[in-house]
Amino acid sequence: MKALITAGGHGTRLRPITHTQNKHLIPIANKPILNYALEYIREAGITDVGIITNKEGSEVKDVYKDGSQMGLHITYIPQERPSGLADCVRIAQPFLGNESFVFYLGDNIIVGGIARFIDEFRKSGANCHLVLARVKDPERFGVPELKDGRIIGIEEKPRKPKSDFAVTGIYIYDPNIFEAVNAISPSARGELEISDAHQYLLEKGFKVTYSEITGWWKDTGKPADLLEANRLVLDSFETRIEGKVDTQSNLTGRVVIEPGAEIHNSNVRGPAIIGAGSKIVNAYIGPYTSIDKNCRIENSEIEFSIVSCGCLIRNQKIRIESSLLGKDVQIVDANSKPFTNRFIVGDQSQIEIR
Repeated sequence: MKALITAGGHGTRLRPITHTQNKHLIPIANKPILNYALEYIREAGITDVGIITNKEGSEVKDVYKDGSQMGLHITYIPQERPSGLADCVRIAQPFLGNESFVFYLGDNIIVGGIARFIDEFRKSGANCHLVLARVKDPERFGVPELKDGRIIGIEEKPRKPKSDFAVTGIYIYDPNIFEAVNAISPSARGELEISDAHQYLLEKGFKVTYSEITGWWKDTGKPADLLEANRLVLDSFETRIEGKVDTQSNLTGRVVIEPGAEIHNSNVRGPAIIGAGSKIVNAYIGPYTSIDKNCRIENSEIEFSIVSCGCLIRNQKIRIESSLLGKDVQIVDANSKPFTNRFIVGDQSQIEIR
């Protein structure tokens, strides 16, 4: 069995972070989102992986190369333009060949991995196995219609959902899916919708089964989703102290201090992770915060936030919360007169000031 993972698209809902960075490389608990998908695939015993990428840009390939550092063999499959998930499957047919495969959306994170879903697919003898999750806003997703424990229909982003389930970004197929993705037509938004391919399989009498996620699942498409995924991942951490913590500092709860990190006269309240080479000085790091490598937090407070590598936060009088900082961001005090607020802000940024 092979795996196909998406790592393309433009991440418009995560701008301005994604103006300069592929969204699948945004850190969750100090690891790129895409790492979680690749680790789940490897844990399921699959080593031959195709990754769908944008035609332009090589960020993903630059990070993962041939995959050998993760025990994988990666083939990169560029998509000419974002044309829908069914198009991803269609263009990957030469790589996938005539065998079953896992299709995984690279910006999804779940608890517990995917091995059990593959086992259920094999035991059921299905042509297509979908993974469902109950959600508050099913209209954002592909939504199944269920009857007597069976899927009888699927609709993409319906105005009036027929269930409170979403089809998550984990699909398992046999080769019959290629008949479906080559038969359907583009939707009103000009894309080949994977929900239309699933509906095609149902209408042609193929066996479509499903599993329900009983833990948590996050589609990290919006900033709030990233922060929530970060919270959920940090909740699974155990304390690990590999950096330096001085005697004036206090660590509470589950805290990870990576090698080379330093904590000086500060309070760190977990769950939290402080990345390699980062320095926390006279500061408070609150729960559900991840500080990536080579950051400096000084005379400031921050919690429930994601701070990417190379950031500087210094002398902030009001606590920073629910924030997502890209690489090399600086939030510092003014040191010249007149005392003013000064911003260098990219497109679609959001700033709240008190």
